[in-house]
Amino acid sequence: MTGPAEPLRPSWETPHRARRLLLASTLDHILPSISRVAGAMGLTIGTAPGLLDVVDHQGGRRIDRLLERLARELTTAETECVRITADPPGDGVALATRLLTAPTLAVELARRGITVEMGLLTGAELWPVYQPIMSLQSGGIVGHEALLRGRVDGREVGGGDLFFLAERAGWLRRLDRLAREAAIRHAAPWLGGADLYVNSDPAAVHRPSVCLASTERAVHEAGIAPQQLVFEVVASHAVTDREHLMSVLDHHRSLGWRVALDDVGVGWSSLALVTVARPDVVKLSKTLVARLEEPGPQAVARALCELTHLHGGRVVAEGVESERLADLARQVGADLGQGWLFGRPVRPEALAEPELVLA
Repeated sequence: MTGPAEPLRPSWETPHRARRLLLASTLDHILPSISRVAGAMGLTIGTAPGLLDVVDHQGGRRIDRLLERLARELTTAETECVRITADPPGDGVALATRLLTAPTLAVELARRGITVEMGLLTGAELWPVYQPIMSLQSGGIVGHEALLRGRVDGREVGGGDLFFLAERAGWLRRLDRLAREAAIRHAAPWLGGADLYVNSDPAAVHRPSVCLASTERAVHEAGIAPQQLVFEVVASHAVTDREHLMSVLDHHRSLGWRVALDDVGVGWSSLALVTVARPDVVKLSKTLVARLEEPGPQAVARALCELTHLHGGRVVAEGVESERLADLARQVGADLGQGWLFGRPVRPEALAEPELVLA
């Protein structure tokens, strides 16, 4: 057994109370609307084409109230179309730099805890958990998928909620990196020769050689062989920018890591994506696996398995919660299974070195 895993307590750059806001937008109606609200609250207003300067000479409390009102009165789409800089510097070069990296009003509101409960993220303890991936032929463990969990005020929070909040607050890249590297570091003492499946969002990797450098170091320091790493990309994320996806996957492969398409579901677009990406692993979605008794989903799943095998890859059936689903997954050609039938996600200290079946 390994010792208890030390939870992550990352620090986040949450904004301080602001006394001045500089807002910019290309939409004609938004800044005048904000200006009217701010003026009615007694704030000092300055305007220029496409810009709004709001100053609170009384310490910033009215700025807080302004942001609260904007969160209620503007639509989400409108807040995405406004850039905002709090307490902008007076120096021209510094101001220009700040404006180039200014977040949207939606991100600013999220970071200030106005539109969502950011305490779920900023106050969370984070740690990885691991779910076994089994051979559908022999029944032995061949790998583990790392998932992120958190705790706030004694309540456990799932990774989906954490990543949703991080994306709203513009912190997706940081949380994605923390989760990747924690998964690798905490698996090192017990993983043995099993594969480690690690989730990663291509949107969090701007330039692979730079953004993945610390992950590469984490793999080296953990002593995990590169070929044991399988980085998962959710299929729906992959569709948005195919060219960027391929650059990320190519970089993974250049380091000896394997790649997986996760949550591959019903639809011939899935077949096209597998054809283009040629992943080492295809993970059939829980929704698709749950419908394997239906002719249509069964035909799609069988086609995905055949295509993946043609490229030399392997197929994991996700959401396997019964022997019946395991049998159906085997019948359509899946090699591996993952789900509550085989085990729920557990913290690393609950894992002994698994008995491996090299299937």
